[in-house]
Amino acid sequence: MGSKVKYELDKETGLLKVDRILSSSVVYPTNYGFIPQTYGEDNDPLDVLVLMQQSVAPMIFLRVKPIGVMIMIDQGERDDKIVCVHADDPEYNHYNDIAELPPHKLQELKIFFEDYKKLEKKVVKVDGFHGPTEARQIVAKGIKAYKEYVKEKEKKGQSLMSPKLQAYKTFFGNEQ
Repeated sequence: MGSKVKYELDKETGLLKVDRILSSSVVYPTNYGFIPQTYGEDNDPLDVLVLMQQSVAPMIFLRVKPIGVMIMIDQGERDDKIVCVHADDPEYNHYNDIAELPPHKLQELKIFFEDYKKLEKKVVKVDGFHGPTEARQIVAKGIKAYKEYVKEKEKKGQSLMSPKLQAYKTFFGNEQ
């Protein structure tokens, strides 16, 4: 919220990396992050938009309530955004369904996401908004996909921790 920077989880290191700095004169209209231990159809953690009064630093764990999902197609691939409200923010925590939000807020989200990559000559289409039931189904599917990913790694005898992080762990004396 109020930033031009988009962060992404680096799967190789488990660290947060700068994915992009917006090339247009706009800022993200909400706090934008991901839901840990989930995988979406794009093989990345599920994206989450958190409506709240304040912006927060990256990698902050928030208590949120899903109120809906914004169905988005990015470069021909589905890339939904789970829309949540911060559970402890009195300005937003009374919302239970995305349909309860002021229409202007939904339009703001739609226009931002359809426009933010235009200078990069990339096409993004918002195909509408759905309520909390679909949001929860997408999150449940994302959790299941992540668990399947973990099982596959374990079957192959691979660690979830990358070799780079294993080296850091050994260096700091936490070898197991």
